[in-house]
Amino acid sequence: MDYYKHKTAAIDRDCQIGADTKIWHFSHIMKNSIIGNNCIIGQNVVVAPKVVLGDNVKVQNNVSIYTGVICEDDVFLGPSMVFTNVLNPRSAINRREQFGKTRVGKGATIGANATIICGNNIGKYAFIGAGAVVTKNVPDYALVVGNPARQTGWMSEYGHHLHFNEEGVASCPESNQTYRLVNGSVVREA
Repeated sequence: MDYYKHKTAAIDRDCQIGADTKIWHFSHIMKNSIIGNNCIIGQNVVVAPKVVLGDNVKVQNNVSIYTGVICEDDVFLGPSMVFTNVLNPRSAINRREQFGKTRVGKGATIGANATIICGNNIGKYAFIGAGAVVTKNVPDYALVVGNPARQTGWMSEYGHHLHFNEEGVASCPESNQTYRLVNGSVVREA
């Protein structure tokens, strides 16, 4: 075993867990889930069957990641955020064949207590504010907040608000990376 598992964590059979991953108190990793290298799974986290987490994913305490979710590398899931997997759940009706899919792009951040409604994808390096309720797809580099979540700006790969000039160019104050706003989408210049 080349990952760390706290003695109170439960890991079902047929899971794949990458090297140097840490799984903390009272978390449950369910069958057929895949967790990449160098991940941190905080306290009281549920990773449902068939969930896929890439490398270097950070999952804070009390997060529920349900079947149908794929998180690419370097994703941050804030405390107590949740993904849904059925649009119209009912206790007495089994809808396992209707689980919606959600993909979270590389480097995206989802803030504390946010809810991601299934079937909506989060773009790479997008930033979902604390408490937001995401009801539609979020573009790459977008900053969204509120309930329902609305886009209020753009974020750099280092997590800084981007301010575009008249030519549609912005620079990250920490990395000095340059970004361009083209037809309502942001791209990082090489």
